[in-house]
Amino acid sequence: MTALKADDIGEERILQDVRGRIAAREGDLVALTQELIRIPTVNPPGAFYQPCAELIGERLRKRGFQISYVRGEGAPGDSDAHPRINVIARREGKRPGPTVHFNSHIDVVEAGQGWSVDPFGGIVRDGRVYGRGACDMKGGLAASIIAAETLIEAEPDLPGALEISGTVDEESGGFGGVAYLAERGWFSKPRVDHVIIPEPLNVDRVCIGHRGVWWAEIETRGRIAHGSMPFLGDSAIRHMGAALERLERDLFPALKRKTTSMPVVPEGARESTLNINSLHGGQAEPQGGSLPSPVVADSCRMIIDRRFLIEENIDEVKNEVREVLDGLARDRAGFSYELRDLFQVIPSMTDREAPVAQAAARAIRRVLRREPQFICSPGSYDQKHIDRIGKLRDCIAYGPGILDLAHQPDEYVEIDAMLRSAEVMALAARELLRGR
Repeated sequence: MTALKADDIGEERILQDVRGRIAAREGDLVALTQELIRIPTVNPPGAFYQPCAELIGERLRKRGFQISYVRGEGAPGDSDAHPRINVIARREGKRPGPTVHFNSHIDVVEAGQGWSVDPFGGIVRDGRVYGRGACDMKGGLAASIIAAETLIEAEPDLPGALEISGTVDEESGGFGGVAYLAERGWFSKPRVDHVIIPEPLNVDRVCIGHRGVWWAEIETRGRIAHGSMPFLGDSAIRHMGAALERLERDLFPALKRKTTSMPVVPEGARESTLNINSLHGGQAEPQGGSLPSPVVADSCRMIIDRRFLIEENIDEVKNEVREVLDGLARDRAGFSYELRDLFQVIPSMTDREAPVAQAAARAIRRVLRREPQFICSPGSYDQKHIDRIGKLRDCIAYGPGILDLAHQPDEYVEIDAMLRSAEVMALAARELLRGR
């Protein structure tokens, strides 16, 4: 048997100390997760952001953090009825050093149908906490708070600073949350050095980035006429049908041939993808059981969701769609269209050798006794704003939960996963603050 070095023995003692302290706070971790779930911060419209932010802020104020509440004034959706309230908590160490920031979004999507439990009840059953946002990502937020509090308790003289934020609107782009804060320097050096976002990506994975996204609206135009004489009009819906057929014929096969070196999971997301989010043509369906008027549709609109790879250029991504539509305009009588940008995010990927990625990987090895997997997310999250606006590259996503459960009925987070992830986050933050 190989003898353990003194450094190894010391690190093992630290791990066991952290593990014991977090285990002793299991009830607190579960209760905090339940409290967060029971505040229905549904976005849209952005309900109950302020009480959720204040729950986080008041808890951390009692533990020595300085608390700032920042409203994303003028951001999409911000109003006096639904103010975009973010909370940032900071605890300075007794000596200068780097800052480690844990960022979690507090908004959740609507509950939807199909639940067997109260989606905002925070029910505990079979080692799981159930509820909308349990997995994405209030369980991760609670775990990061417990991790930071445990680290302060175990080593109160650590240098540098710890920050924890609860930010809004990630589910709708993050413009009232991390983007707003990043524009004002909250996620840039010298204020912050390392960021961990506790998104639900499994406890043995370090997420170093995400694909890009472009949302757009395609509108085809026609000419209204009586439904009994459609030959006197020109159906925008039929024109859209032709556009769909041409996308199927020309673009979808081309996208499948595009692959990436990014370690995106699941495997299917290593190709470029296009989803038809919605399709609306003709008159809106009337309410109350009455029939619509018999008219030829003069407008049809389609929302597309194009996910692209770090090897692709956003202008080329857009031109691929334009070329399909321009081809139809040449080939099909009466075809005309408008293409409107709705939203875009450039792909982001941190180097897997970056300090925060390596600190998390080493912590996973120590806690779980297995090799971490470096991955990228198929969808975007708030790393995009920290990278592109804050110009801070040392950012990863790491947290408890199974990504496939996000936005599903009976969403849950496993208590054991929260405990293990809290251990990993505490050890990673300790290494980053101490500089190894």
